[in-house]
Amino acid sequence: MIQKKHLIILVIIINGAWARHNNNVRFDSLAGKSFEYLQMKFENSIYDNNKSKIYSAAWLQKAKAEKGNYHQLALAYRAFAINADKSTRLFYADSMISNAKRTTSNELLASSYMAKGIIHYNRNEHMAALDNYLIADSYITQVNIPHLNYQIKYGIALIKYYLGFYDEAISLLHECVVFYREENDRAYLNSQHALALCYTRIGKYQLASQTNLLAIEEGRQFEDTAMEGYFIHSEGINQCHIGNYTTAIQKLNAALPKMASSKDHANEAVAYFYIGQSYWSLRQYENAVTYFKKVDNIFQKEKYMLPELRKGYEYLIDYHKLKNDTKSQLFYIDQLLKVDSLLAQDYKYLLKKIVKEYDTKELLAAKKAIENTILFTRITAGMIVLAMSMAIILLIRRNKRNVKLFEELMKRDTSNYIVPSDVVFKETEVQNRETIENNSNGMQTKPEISKDIEAAIVKRLEKFELNKKYLEKDMTLARMATILHTNSKYVTKVIAKHRGKGTIEYITELKLDYIVEMLKTSSRFRNYTNAALAEEAGFRTTQHFTRAFKRHTGITPNYFSNKLKKAIAADNPQ
Repeated sequence: MIQKKHLIILVIIINGAWARHNNNVRFDSLAGKSFEYLQMKFENSIYDNNKSKIYSAAWLQKAKAEKGNYHQLALAYRAFAINADKSTRLFYADSMISNAKRTTSNELLASSYMAKGIIHYNRNEHMAALDNYLIADSYITQVNIPHLNYQIKYGIALIKYYLGFYDEAISLLHECVVFYREENDRAYLNSQHALALCYTRIGKYQLASQTNLLAIEEGRQFEDTAMEGYFIHSEGINQCHIGNYTTAIQKLNAALPKMASSKDHANEAVAYFYIGQSYWSLRQYENAVTYFKKVDNIFQKEKYMLPELRKGYEYLIDYHKLKNDTKSQLFYIDQLLKVDSLLAQDYKYLLKKIVKEYDTKELLAAKKAIENTILFTRITAGMIVLAMSMAIILLIRRNKRNVKLFEELMKRDTSNYIVPSDVVFKETEVQNRETIENNSNGMQTKPEISKDIEAAIVKRLEKFELNKKYLEKDMTLARMATILHTNSKYVTKVIAKHRGKGTIEYITELKLDYIVEMLKTSSRFRNYTNAALAEEAGFRTTQHFTRAFKRHTGITPNYFSNKLKKAIAADNPQ
């Protein structure tokens, strides 16, 4: 089963890194805020369920107050669907679509139906999921929104995987991998995960292993290891197919806590089945039966089943037949009949819909390309293996480059950013000289900045740097102008002339140089998470901080901090 947290976040995962933040956001203080502000705050607090609920509630209240603003109502209900538990998500999704229909936005309608389809897929309701994907696709064809188009491709690929059309799923997933590589780290990893599972199903076990290994390494490079358990899970399935049963059991058991903590019953059931399959192949039948029964327990509670899992019921029937346990034998025969009925109904509906309403419209022209892809895979499997090997070599080279960048960063002086002023002035003489003089036509014009005023601003800028005012959150140009007792235009000119940078670049680099210096000199900072470092430097989000750090230094904060710890430990052996 493919990992279901795909493309848009519809299941809230509480991240411990947010626990230290203050959740006391007053609802009434949000009444006058703009939709853009509320959306930004909601997205930034997505991992803090209590806080994000406050912003989504304020968003919905504001949208309702503005009669006829159906676009914002639809977006607000989507936010509610993200926050809601499994039992109420569809209610908010229906309200989202109801309001989206009252707009003229094909993009909003497409994304709304796509969101509802994902909710259904997460509930193992494949028929309803496909229905909504196809409706979303009908709107996507009317707009040029690439990310929505690839969400549809990914969703259809999962349905094709479920139906057993692995080669066609691979073709779609290759497109998703190429698109998301530069667009969305998590979506890229999700696509790689699905691709690895497909490779296993068509017997390309080496490709599956290489894809799992490469994706784990890339996830670490992205500083996103949330998917790592799923790649270990995928590799466990792959090892079972290869016949390395002990390794399969070890990997699947290692992955199970991730599935259980995420309440991902689908992947949990798959893990139980392949652990049972491995024990059965090792002739440890008692152990195998224990895990096959776990699969049935999930089927009874969640009504989740894949064609590959039904084999477990055949094993259970045979096992109890040998034990002369007629009662248990009859029970699992009844269960298998229920499984077959569900699969037959699901498969027949999905097959008819996907061929009639998606393949006919989208894939007739692509069928030949898919056939060529299959042929290409047979002929050039060795080339693909070579390409994967080259990717691993590139990772090794990237590591060498990172070591070099680390050494350069250690040599860089980040302890004092202040550039002494070469202008002498008396601040009291210039503090109020930003005036307007009459020109020869009697019109009032604003003169270029005078030397005395410029010198005063530079001096205040040095004080600003010395007092580390740049660490304030949301340090804007307007805020800097206030601190420096001047206007935004003068601030921009002075920073450009005396610091050789744009204002945003200047502030960002001050923050980053501060963090680099503190990591070099403070063991406390070296134990901080990225979220804590972002907070210390006054960045709006953790993602903004990590990306800015990498742009500025060429390496990630995690890499720099870990290398520092190792270097210090080597210099100070116990």
